[in-house]
Amino acid sequence: MNFLISGGTGFIGKYISKSLHEKGHHTYILTRSPKTNMNTDNTTYINYNYPAEELPIMEAVINLAGESLFGYWSSKKKNEIINSRLEATNHIIDMIKNMKTKPNVFISGSAVGFYGISEDLIFTESTTEVGKDFLSEVTVKWEEAAQQAERLGIRTVYARFGIVLGDEGSLPLMSLPVKMFAGGKIGSGEQWMSWVHVEDAVKLIAYCLFHSELKGPVNITAPNPKRNKEFMKILSKSLKRPYWFRTPSTLIHATIGEMGQLITKGQYVLPQKALENGFEFTYPELKDALGEIAKSQKK
Repeated sequence: MNFLISGGTGFIGKYISKSLHEKGHHTYILTRSPKTNMNTDNTTYINYNYPAEELPIMEAVINLAGESLFGYWSSKKKNEIINSRLEATNHIIDMIKNMKTKPNVFISGSAVGFYGISEDLIFTESTTEVGKDFLSEVTVKWEEAAQQAERLGIRTVYARFGIVLGDEGSLPLMSLPVKMFAGGKIGSGEQWMSWVHVEDAVKLIAYCLFHSELKGPVNITAPNPKRNKEFMKILSKSLKRPYWFRTPSTLIHATIGEMGQLITKGQYVLPQKALENGFEFTYPELKDALGEIAKSQKK
């Protein structure tokens, strides 16, 4: 089967593409610079102007493109975060409209930021109330753009990613102070961290691809969120480093501004749909997830 992926050269996209290759599928990677990548037997890089009508039949389209959240959230950066996601999604929808045969499913990236921030509420896909911060605004607009695929009669999944743990993404940044023997809780340490091992994130995306009962929002998170103080304690142990320093929230926000809420605030998100539909996590517990990542990095 053939799969079209935007954001396929990114952290999660590379893992998804590799997973599909291992199952014998071919991926077409949308990129702004296809000439800098080399095509292989199972990967074809194409630019965003590639005529959709010339593509082979696509089983699915996966949209993960968007400006990184990392960096100081100036007005310009915020606009780039929102506009990059909307532009990529709208362009992909236009490509789907021009395909001779429509894909069976459209999986569009989103985030648990949809739910907003809370230290005591539990969020599932049944939660309809939207948060009131910047990330909530981003995810709402992103999902609204992706809804165009539903109106074309295509099964659409909004993949609401939590903190994806792996050799890239946010974990290396979180691990740095721990590795420098300055690890500890951040702020109050009470904020929830809804995490998922990258292998489970990819595995759940694949599950969504081939299970037609899954549609609408799907939380890409492990079933056991942790408060920051517990998360950092387990991370320190997995890296064989002490857990003793506390990083004040004021220092985080003074250093990186509003983006600091990614670290100092959070939400308790459960993957209700995955669990109800029989999905089995390889790493349901944080200790095992971080232990595996630490072990793989030593190889």
